[in-house]
Amino acid sequence: MGCKKVLYEELQPNEFIERINEFPVAYLPLGTLEWHGLHLPLGADGLQARGVFERIAHEIGGIVIPMLFLGPDKVAKKDDDAIYYGMDYISFEDGAPQQLEGSAYYMNKEQFCMLLDTIMRNLSRAGFKLVVGHGHGPSTKVFSDRKQIFREKFGLITYTLWELGYKGADGIQTDHAAANETSIVMALRPDLVSLEKLSAESIPVGVWGEDPRKGASAARGNEIIEKNVRLACQKLVAIVSNMPRSERRIEYRNVRNLLK
Repeated sequence: MGCKKVLYEELQPNEFIERINEFPVAYLPLGTLEWHGLHLPLGADGLQARGVFERIAHEIGGIVIPMLFLGPDKVAKKDDDAIYYGMDYISFEDGAPQQLEGSAYYMNKEQFCMLLDTIMRNLSRAGFKLVVGHGHGPSTKVFSDRKQIFREKFGLITYTLWELGYKGADGIQTDHAAANETSIVMALRPDLVSLEKLSAESIPVGVWGEDPRKGASAARGNEIIEKNVRLACQKLVAIVSNMPRSERRIEYRNVRNLLK
């Protein structure tokens, strides 16, 4: 494959044609702008998914779609009608939800399904045959649950990295800002991780899973990424090799002269 670029927004039309003809797979990072503890960036969800997708795309082909920043989550209301979602209330004692600063990602499930359908319709039109979506947990679940709909409405086969790779502690993004996610970000973007911001004495806010102060490392993150990329690549190559292929070309006729 001649073109080494893998990000959709960076491709010129001939480069896009080359990549999609070779391997008609799109990778969709399901990101958020969400609190991931004091030690991780607000865009940790999308950064992790995109980083893993870039490695897969460089290895076997395909194109990485721009990451989303909106996604669904569980919602709670207090007596004052204030709305809290996701880690806003999971992070605190019952009845004491608090808005986590920097979180600006919420959309309801119905809106998110409409957004996904619009994206998938466009990806199908562009010529993709398979889409891998992964990132923010609730977003990934909705994406996975619509597998049959995507196939029937748009002719697209879909997977998540949990289906193509590993689950549990060895999977991609299987906690919230804890040892798994922290390790992955440390491997991909060590410049964005500040473990020293987590006090040794206090309970970390918005961290759900194995304590990152004890279990996170770049080495662990690289191990998780490498084993998941290896397994996902094997499965995707096998799946795509059995797909019917159609070659797209840049061949336009009756072009109107719009020059002045």
